[in-house]
Amino acid sequence: MSRKTPIPTDCPCGSGRNYSDCCSPYHLELSHPATAEALMRSRFSAYVLKNSAYLRYSWHPETCPEGLDLDDEPVKWLGLTIVSTRLGSESDDEGYVEFVARYKLGGRAARMTEQSRFTRYQGRWVYLDGVVGE
Repeated sequence: MSRKTPIPTDCPCGSGRNYSDCCSPYHLELSHPATAEALMRSRFSAYVLKNSAYLRYSWHPETCPEGLDLDDEPVKWLGLTIVSTRLGSESDDEGYVEFVARYKLGGRAARMTEQSRFTRYQGRWVYLDGVVGE
C-alpha cells in the first residue's frame, strides 16, 4: 500500500465500520471476503488507499491488467453506493454487483457506474470483469 495515503479510521467502503474491522483484514490477506459485495467494497477501499497489490490479488488472473500503478493516479475517490446484487453469497460461485462510485478529478466531481462480475478462484471471490455505465 502506498505510504502517501493515510490509513483511515472509518472504512472507505461506506459500511459504517472501522477500517481495521472491515476491509483491512482483506487488504492484509488475513481473511477473504465471504460475498461478492464484500469483495466489491474491499476493492473500492483499495482504490481509495491506492493499494494496487490488493487490487491485483483480488482480480482474476485472466483479466487482470499487467500494469496497475495507482501512486500517481489523480482521481480522489469519495464514496461508494451499492445499487444491487445478484448471487454472490457464500454458497454461490458467481455474483454480480452494480455500484455507483463518486470521485473528483481535476477539481470536478463525477461518478461512474459499473455492473461488475465476480467469480470464485482458488476458493475465494475475485473480480472478473464489468460493464461501465455513464
